[in-house]
Amino acid sequence: MGKMVDIDPEESAAARFAYELRRHRLVAGLTQAQVGRRIGFSESMIGMVETLKRDPTEGFARLCDRAFRLDGVMLGLYMEAWPPPPPVPEHFRDWAAEELRATALRLWDPLLIPGLFQTEAYARWIIECAPGITAEEIDQRVSARMQRKRTLSRDDPPMVWAIIDEGVLCRPVGSTCVMREQLEYLMEMARHPKVTIQIVPYGAKAGAGLLGAFGIAEMRGVPYTVYVEGQPHGRTVDERGLIAKLVNRYDAIRGEAHSQSLSLKMIEEAVRRWI
Repeated sequence: MGKMVDIDPEESAAARFAYELRRHRLVAGLTQAQVGRRIGFSESMIGMVETLKRDPTEGFARLCDRAFRLDGVMLGLYMEAWPPPPPVPEHFRDWAAEELRATALRLWDPLLIPGLFQTEAYARWIIECAPGITAEEIDQRVSARMQRKRTLSRDDPPMVWAIIDEGVLCRPVGSTCVMREQLEYLMEMARHPKVTIQIVPYGAKAGAGLLGAFGIAEMRGVPYTVYVEGQPHGRTVDERGLIAKLVNRYDAIRGEAHSQSLSLKMIEEAVRRWI
């Protein structure tokens, strides 16, 4: 049996899954090795899931329900902790999944409001600009982008640090009404307890950041994957060298950004200009 680790089920949905797995195992009077044999996983895998060192799969949850004769209890807990990513384009699926899994996200965008903070009208205007896209594809992608925002409404949302170039506040996307609504929503998101939004002013020494947007996903303080924008589309990468370079670049850009309070004032002033 693995080393005893106390898990607080109220800490997160993932912790709740780990806690319930261990509780049902003990009620059944089984060791980790015995449960592993029943569901086809190693003793160490059972131990790592119970101690939050490894995420389970949907199949793992279904097998636990079968082993403990539960009516979808573990599957329900799994879906709450690791909901399926929204139906985004194939190149973005890995990153959409990481947005739901990460404990922290660091975002930089020199051109647009980050997708997690976009309104439907703002997102639709951007997506409509793709050459050859059909009306059905537009609706699907807009819907998927709106679904991504559930990341911040779940029980245990990640910390999100977003850095945005000042030019984004002034760049027309859609109509004046679209921009005003978008910036008002950005102000609302800036007041979310898990969100920090900072603006990089014109003239700041953040030239390297102008090469493109990127996001960094962290798990318990450790950066483990990144999303890098590019043409014709971006890519998700977990190569350590690239992650280290982007973490350094992110820190350099953030060093040139205004404080959160001053950034909020800049957004408020931009709202007033879009009348």
